[in-house]
Amino acid sequence: MCQPKLAKVARSNISNYVPKQPAVIECSIEKTLNVIGGKWAFLVLRELFCGTKRFGELQRTVSGISPKALTDTLRHLEEQGVLERHAFPTVPVTVEYCLTPKGHDLHQILKEMKLWAAKWT
Repeated sequence: MCQPKLAKVARSNISNYVPKQPAVIECSIEKTLNVIGGKWAFLVLRELFCGTKRFGELQRTVSGISPKALTDTLRHLEEQGVLERHAFPTVPVTVEYCLTPKGHDLHQILKEMKLWAAKWT
């Protein structure tokens, strides 16, 4: 449901999603961790890789997360351009979250972390 809107947004605001071509590669690990955020972000991203989710769905699937922690994580990821929030004028308001192209680019990183954990933990 979110994908067609994402494609429309990506076409109309293409400059928002153009990756940088760095002249100098700094310590990008710290930068990446600052974008991703706290411990819950990885689990929220894991769920959003499967597609668009509502707040309640995320709260049910990310076990142990409080509503405040989920709200803070979603706000942080939205501010960083990793996910988009779409509110629909229903009663009560329906809100859906989906990944941006920037968020989808994190999928390979998390897959590698999953493989590492399977091998070493």
